[in-house]
Amino acid sequence: MVELGQKHKFVFGMALVAGILGLGVGQAVLQHKAEAQGSSVTAPMFEVDPLWPKPLPNNWLLGWTIGAWVDEQDHLWIIHRGAGGLHNNERGAELTPPIAECCRTAPPILVFDPDGNLVRSWGGPGPGYEWPQSNHGIHVDYKGNVWIGGNGEKDAHLLKFTKDGKFLLQVGGSGKNAGSNDLENFGRVAKIWVDPKTNEAYIADGYLNKRVAVIDADTGKMKRYWGAYGNRPDDTNLGPYDPSAPPAQQFRNPVHCVERSNDGLVYVCDRANDRLQVFASDGTFVKEAFYAKNTRGAGSVWDITFSKDPEQKFLLLADGQNERIRVIVRETLEEITSFGDGGRQPGQFYGVHS
Repeated sequence: MVELGQKHKFVFGMALVAGILGLGVGQAVLQHKAEAQGSSVTAPMFEVDPLWPKPLPNNWLLGWTIGAWVDEQDHLWIIHRGAGGLHNNERGAELTPPIAECCRTAPPILVFDPDGNLVRSWGGPGPGYEWPQSNHGIHVDYKGNVWIGGNGEKDAHLLKFTKDGKFLLQVGGSGKNAGSNDLENFGRVAKIWVDPKTNEAYIADGYLNKRVAVIDADTGKMKRYWGAYGNRPDDTNLGPYDPSAPPAQQFRNPVHCVERSNDGLVYVCDRANDRLQVFASDGTFVKEAFYAKNTRGAGSVWDITFSKDPEQKFLLLADGQNERIRVIVRETLEEITSFGDGGRQPGQFYGVHS
């Protein structure tokens, strides 16, 4: 699997999925007819605004944009990997000694308002916590707390901050992973989502472990966890994905996303297995669906978000290997349309991630 921790440079379509849903950035009043189960379904359509966001101050540049979330104020939060995704010619002003007037790495966390203005920036190592070796995923919970994970080699923890960057909580410890049945640590967390009804944090765990973990969002205490189909997680190496083989009874790495819908179902991205699995909140398996099932490499199911209507009629699925956003009817899990076909122009994707 091609992985972001390797020395292959990925340039991600910056937060487009989260942005177009949560902010309405460039959303057109266009409609498209698609067929689903023999009946006509109206699918949402989107168009890109190539001038959003506005230019960053201080000659700042983004590295790999590796996580996105839209908060209750319609502010878009992103986390990126910084200097690791930039060439020395791009960050000449921050080298020792500087080699140019331009440019330098932006802080890891940036926040934009609906008009594309930068309204907040912070992040990085500090006292009392271990900043991830490799940033991955960002979530702003219903209390306004900011959660981040990390998929670096030693990242076995997650962090919680205020919106202003004040440290609140670390769960787990760098380098302390003990596998997918560890009650104290994690295994390279991809994403976190906090349930406002139960104050539980659901964790896609992850790039090393093969599970969904659920913790108390205040104390960090482990409450439950499960693997594919609700099985007890097993860290046996399953080998490369084979689309002709029976479905794997465990997740492959990475377990890349976890989200809960308004009706209480938990959706999990089993990226390399090209599948989305759905569970009850206690880990009971409900159903699954495969997308672009012959996709190998980094897999097709990278991340999801829900449409903003109360019923959450649609899922939007980020497929980074095929460089597309897939529009799915949530009730049936049937794909009805998609957009994006790779490339580097506005509205195209290269490894669309979050």
